[in-house]
Amino acid sequence: MKIITVSFSLFIFISCAQSKEINFTASTPADHVVRTFLGISLTDSIDFIRWNLSLNGDQYSLQCNYGIGKNNTNGFINGGEKLSLSGKFKKENNNYLLINGRQALKLAILNTNLLHILNTDNSMLKGNGGWSYALNNMAPSANAPTTIVSPKTVIKDSMSFEGRTPCGVPGIIAPGKECYKLKWYIVFYGDTQKNEPTTYKVFGTTWRVEGGRKGNWKIITKEDGKIFYQLNDEKGNLLINLLKLDNGVLIFTDAKENLLVGDLDFSYTLNKRF
Repeated sequence: MKIITVSFSLFIFISCAQSKEINFTASTPADHVVRTFLGISLTDSIDFIRWNLSLNGDQYSLQCNYGIGKNNTNGFINGGEKLSLSGKFKKENNNYLLINGRQALKLAILNTNLLHILNTDNSMLKGNGGWSYALNNMAPSANAPTTIVSPKTVIKDSMSFEGRTPCGVPGIIAPGKECYKLKWYIVFYGDTQKNEPTTYKVFGTTWRVEGGRKGNWKIITKEDGKIFYQLNDEKGNLLINLLKLDNGVLIFTDAKENLLVGDLDFSYTLNKRF
């Protein structure tokens, strides 16, 4: 009887652990891939969509608020529109697939803290200068590893990335200084003949008065396939570290290469400007 009791208790414990709810949040643009899944008209005027996604076992629950942004707030004019979805999801390789009737939405699992919405061709959806397509764990764990393998970089004369992030990029905002968000626009320059990076120029909130900041950048390729863009200051010290997720998406990391986790308003990804 004791053996049966212990086995049953163990089964209950394992079942509970497997069905632990995980909650993600984000504010994203409204690409047609997203609208189709959510059942939103392709002609509606939408600035952004706010997500609250819960995963539990093989079930998901999703609440979205969307519409035109209200000036000087993080909300919507007249409260925006709201919708709720629920259903099953499944894991396919390193992705989650959310099912809504005949529609499905695929999200790449960057790690336990971050998901990223994918396009129909499995590339990562590119956001814009305001919002990105990364979803952030509302109770992130420390030092969460990632198994992302970055696509190789082909150097061009220049390539630019933009976005808005929270204020937690290491070394950018002085401790105690009030900050709601950081705006970014980074131009990477390269030598196409040698296929090597050369200099960068970063514009944004921190360097608005100076008209931007310049320096040299490197491409660091790790044995596990990750590619980092390392931006150094005038003295050659690390200023910014970015992991290449996709040809069109970069994400900020800390000095230990941990991916930074955003909040309901902004993620820590930058999107390529075409």
